[in-house]
Amino acid sequence: MEQFVIKGGNPIVGEVEIGGAKNAALAILAASIMTDETVTIDNLPDVRDINIMLDALSDIGAVVERVDRHTARINGSTIGQLNVDYEYIKKIRASYYLLGALLGKYKRAEVALPGGCVIGSRPIDLHVKGFKALGADVDISYGLISAKADHLVGSHIYMDKVSVGATINVLMAAALAEGKTVIENAAKEPHVVDVANFLNSMGANIRGAGTDVIRIVGVEKLHKTSYSVIPDQIEAGTFMCAAAATKGDVLIKNVIPKHLEATSAKLIEAGCMIEEFDDAVRIVANKGLTHTQITTLPYPGFPTDMQPQMTVVLGMADGTSTVTESIFENRFKYVDELSRMGADIKVESNIAIIRGIKEYTGARVSAPDLRAGAALVIAGLAADGITIVEDIHFIQRGYEDFEIKLRSLGAQIERTNCEKEIQKFMFRVS
Repeated sequence: MEQFVIKGGNPIVGEVEIGGAKNAALAILAASIMTDETVTIDNLPDVRDINIMLDALSDIGAVVERVDRHTARINGSTIGQLNVDYEYIKKIRASYYLLGALLGKYKRAEVALPGGCVIGSRPIDLHVKGFKALGADVDISYGLISAKADHLVGSHIYMDKVSVGATINVLMAAALAEGKTVIENAAKEPHVVDVANFLNSMGANIRGAGTDVIRIVGVEKLHKTSYSVIPDQIEAGTFMCAAAATKGDVLIKNVIPKHLEATSAKLIEAGCMIEEFDDAVRIVANKGLTHTQITTLPYPGFPTDMQPQMTVVLGMADGTSTVTESIFENRFKYVDELSRMGADIKVESNIAIIRGIKEYTGARVSAPDLRAGAALVIAGLAADGITIVEDIHFIQRGYEDFEIKLRSLGAQIERTNCEKEIQKFMFRVS
């Protein structure tokens, strides 16, 4: 098993380039097979989840050409099967987007119940509700979701709860349905907008993405396009928190500052200086951190995917902070690991009460999921001594060249796979 070994205590300083948004790219890749013409997608992050999705597309018969590390061409005209193998779906939750894409194009699909990080209950009832409203028969049995329809017909759909996955899945199916579909209480996240923009570039007729009411007029077919995925707001936010935790000064390039407003606001409250440019943000953390309160909410609220990283920052802030997790009930599993590094955090129900400490201390910890893993790396960068983060396969699901980018900012971090390499690293940095 590969691990990160980190010598903490140094501020990260310099410039870093942010890659494409994983969550947008996964849905866009699924939607790319909705035309029989070739689609070119660039600014894809080279991370494990993206590679698994490309394998899943290839496995059902699509022609997938990896032009370079960040660009792929996909042609869905050769798809020969409409069921997605469990070996793929169990690895990434976003494989369920193939259900909406295949149902929209072929009016039939079968996908295994999805997996992904175990951070809480993520039911698919809203997906099912949306597909049924469009006229599909949906069956869940033997670990599979099957959907089929003679034809899909536009409908008025109210989402009982804001759901990014359900909004995107229903959006894709409705793009090729007959007539007009209205999705109310739709998710407004940037990657919902990006998927809608991608489908529109293929000839779809979607309006209102980014608001809570999305209107779709179904079209007969979609056509080829070339499209660039938006920057990853969570990767950007992670580097912002790393700078804050280490008292660093980092220019984060290739971002959309508006997508970072919730994260920026809380870092400013915590004592950081944020400077915005057209496509970059600079964070300077040369003052002591101060306590604040955070509640995770759907966009444009504070993102749940930034909660662990921000908790690490507040763990060193003066005074007592609170973080309320309103999206996923199991998102504080990393707190026990952070406590091994000296954190003073008490979790009561969905609220973390954080009493700031002077600094973390190095320890051997294990990443329980993607974002928590990144948070533990941040803690290691700020800690006194050596930190070893295990189970980094979670981190590799969503961060491209994480340790390389951190090293370019002056961090002392290496990826290792044996104790001997860890000992060599400790000897070099001692």
